[in-house]
Amino acid sequence: MKETIINPVIKDQVTFMQTAAASQGRITTLQVSLMPGGGTPMHYHKNFTETFVVVEGILTLKLSSSTIHLFPGEKYTVEIGQVHAFANESSEPVVFTTVVSPGCEGFEFALRILYGLAADGQTDKKGLPKSLLALAVVSKISDIRPAGAGALMIPLFGLLNLIAQLNGFKKELLRRYCS
Repeated sequence: MKETIINPVIKDQVTFMQTAAASQGRITTLQVSLMPGGGTPMHYHKNFTETFVVVEGILTLKLSSSTIHLFPGEKYTVEIGQVHAFANESSEPVVFTTVVSPGCEGFEFALRILYGLAADGQTDKKGLPKSLLALAVVSKISDIRPAGAGALMIPLFGLLNLIAQLNGFKKELLRRYCS
């Protein structure tokens, strides 16, 4: 059964088309409806590739040294370690599929936590957790690693994630939003 989550703050919608568990860890497949102005900061992944396939609209993919505009039917694979961001710079929603390979249950959990925190009023207007502990947990379990100036946060996130593990905060986030 497909699960759809909605972020009430940024209005994005994610449908889990295939989870890591359902594919025995091979892939995670998401369909994303990204609202105008939406997107991610520059980041990279150490453990999976991410393939974007546009269904409707124009998806802007920012790479370290270039920008790519993907139109319906076009796709691009971001390799492991490749710094990237995606955005909807248009005035209409962009619908695209993301295939994460190998599948990443932590990435799936992080989306559920982020959207759940937004529904509970625990994020800023961009959908980022107000709690640094929550941000550290999401960053660690999702394999979303900040790039550029944000990379300076990685050691702090490691420490905060350890604190969240020791005090039960990480377990509570997973119980509340991923059960």
